[in-house]
Amino acid sequence: MKDKELQYPIKFHPILKEKIWGGNKLSKLFNKERGNFIGESWELAAVEGNVSVVKNGSLQGKTLTQLISVYKGKLLGKHIFKTYGTDFPLLFKFIDASQDLSVQLHPDDKLAKKKHNSFGKTEMWYILQSEKDAKLILGFTKEISKENCLEFLSKEKIETVLKYKNVTQGDSFFIAPGTVHAIGSGIVLAEIQQSSDITYRLYDWNRVGLDGKPRQLHLEQALDAINFNIKDPEIKYKDIPNTPVTLVSNPYFQVNKLLLSESYIRNVKSLDSFVVYMCVMGSAVMKTKHFSENINLGETVLIPAVVKDVIIETKNAVFLEIYIQ
Repeated sequence: MKDKELQYPIKFHPILKEKIWGGNKLSKLFNKERGNFIGESWELAAVEGNVSVVKNGSLQGKTLTQLISVYKGKLLGKHIFKTYGTDFPLLFKFIDASQDLSVQLHPDDKLAKKKHNSFGKTEMWYILQSEKDAKLILGFTKEISKENCLEFLSKEKIETVLKYKNVTQGDSFFIAPGTVHAIGSGIVLAEIQQSSDITYRLYDWNRVGLDGKPRQLHLEQALDAINFNIKDPEIKYKDIPNTPVTLVSNPYFQVNKLLLSESYIRNVKSLDSFVVYMCVMGSAVMKTKHFSENINLGETVLIPAVVKDVIIETKNAVFLEIYIQ
């Protein structure tokens, strides 16, 4: 494959995930394929058994792992390939919670490596849509210990100490490993996370799964991983039209919000990283030197590291821009 074949906005086929709490908004809002209880659309992934396949252009039909094995740092960025090798470091999703998700948390790198030989799971959320009174669960209403937590769980009173947060479009949250959290019913959001599918369920509302059996809890693992001293996960920011506004910046990913009312030239020469754009409002035409691609609400594109200038032509669009510093 020639390098020129790499220099365009690459789209991938979404990987749709059926969940007991899923709904139909991903097809209604974003024109994803219809299905029953579709809770997640994995937009860009290279988790074992779930590897994205190119949807457009000259690389159509190739998998993300095939692209990495051929193009290496030209796709990922030199320092990213040096750090992660052929493992794609991030996972991008849209999530539709028709019902409440389980109360859960994720391990950090150290614990995930020890117990699962995996990355940990640091993530962030951007709210795309929320119904009236829709809420997230983010930690506890008061300081509690591991022993307190076990007591509340055993007496089925954990709901009385969970901290609820009403949300609206544009709200953003950083979910550090160890944070007790849940997405409430009536919320559609974008999720950017480390490439990991490890979740410890602490509580699941006493419901059964799609197979009719109670869903597995992971109390021992969850209590080992839980952080009872998490700061407020909400990200405070102010929109600045036609200017990147940083929502999150950490060693795993940087996420900027681009609120565009006019065409925008994004120079990424200083970055040694791929760049991912998730369209969370409106639509645009995204152009590189030799190619252009229409990007609509609910679509995600990968810009390879060798591309240094991106033109986004639009009159009304919002993007999440993600890369690794």
